[in-house]
Amino acid sequence: MKYSQARIGRTFVLRLEDGEVLHDSIEQFAKMHSVKAGMLIAVGGADEGSTLVVGPEEAMSLPVRPMEHLLGGVHEIAGTGTLFPDEEDHPRLHMHIACGRGDRTITGCVRRGVKVWRILEIILTELVDTNARRVLDKETGFQVLHP
Repeated sequence: MKYSQARIGRTFVLRLEDGEVLHDSIEQFAKMHSVKAGMLIAVGGADEGSTLVVGPEEAMSLPVRPMEHLLGGVHEIAGTGTLFPDEEDHPRLHMHIACGRGDRTITGCVRRGVKVWRILEIILTELVDTNARRVLDKETGFQVLHP
């Protein structure tokens, strides 16, 4: 285990609107408001055609080949995530959401493009006094958190 400490800074209450792309909107907001690191919760709607990463094709094979799932129809969502800078100091969101429609639920990562349906509420809590960042791991292709 690797770890570091951080303190809580500002808290932002955001409403993303119809058609906005979740990860792009959060990363742009963070850049505009100089949020280097944070933790997020999300609740709202994901539009039809949103794409989730739902796991690797094979657990231990390299390089990792991600599986994708395209949402058919509008889904209710709840999610949580973290925000840390990459090696070029750009904010990078890592968020997983559970998406429900009817009696079915699918969970995955938002990185490939989740579009907001109507509204998506986000609470973004800034983390300060941390040097944690995401660093590219060449073996897996993941931007791995280095606390």
